[in-house]
Amino acid sequence: MATQQLKHNPFKAAIRQPGPKQLKGLWVAMGSATSAEIAAGIGYDWMLIDGEHGPNDLTTIEAQLRACQGYDTPCIVRPAAADPVRIKQVLDIGAQSLLIPMVNNREQAELMVKAVNYAPKGIRGVGGSIARSGRWGMIPNYMRDAASEICLIVQVESREALGNIEEIASVEGIDGVFIGPADLSASLGHPDDAAAISDEVHHAFDVIKAHGKAIGSLAFDAPTAKQYFAWGADFIAVAGDTDVYVHGLDAALAQYK
Repeated sequence: MATQQLKHNPFKAAIRQPGPKQLKGLWVAMGSATSAEIAAGIGYDWMLIDGEHGPNDLTTIEAQLRACQGYDTPCIVRPAAADPVRIKQVLDIGAQSLLIPMVNNREQAELMVKAVNYAPKGIRGVGGSIARSGRWGMIPNYMRDAASEICLIVQVESREALGNIEEIASVEGIDGVFIGPADLSASLGHPDDAAAISDEVHHAFDVIKAHGKAIGSLAFDAPTAKQYFAWGADFIAVAGDTDVYVHGLDAALAQYK
């Protein structure tokens, strides 16, 4: 039978490099393989396919992964929930880097580690031989080697999670912790005002760094993104496809008003 090699995960390798990274990412929420492919050719350091708030299901996520596979920009996938079943499905369609929303404590973080690993270390269901992840059985020893190229990032985006950030960041098997400024600001009583929680974000970055995990966040305005990088962030989503689309269309029309 024909064989294929396990795909290398350049994003995981990049965030593990020593020293400042400052990887600039694009948040992709349109649910379109065509727009995702266009974005993949622009030159961002990474892009995220949003299955939590974007209009995505497994079929559209898989289509976007396929559309982007010929480009240099690595894709992260955010499943709809911190659910081992959803994680299993997203891994089976070929995602290697995952951003898990709403992880609030050590127990949930440890469950996410188990969800991306096969037994005996974890609880990921065995299906690589009939799934895109294992190239339908054509990757030898997929079960043995898959975890080496899987990148697990958990989101801290609530008051509870912020209070537990020391414990979350200390969990072995997590590659990075992502501070979600929108949900976190709302949880802390400042909806739509991420600037009001800058001290909390800065502290969170320091805690994550102290535990040797990669630091991620989102900031669609350049001053905030640059501030986050100055505080030690390794990867920031500096733009979103829907945001750029709205502002681009509005600017084009404004020339004629």
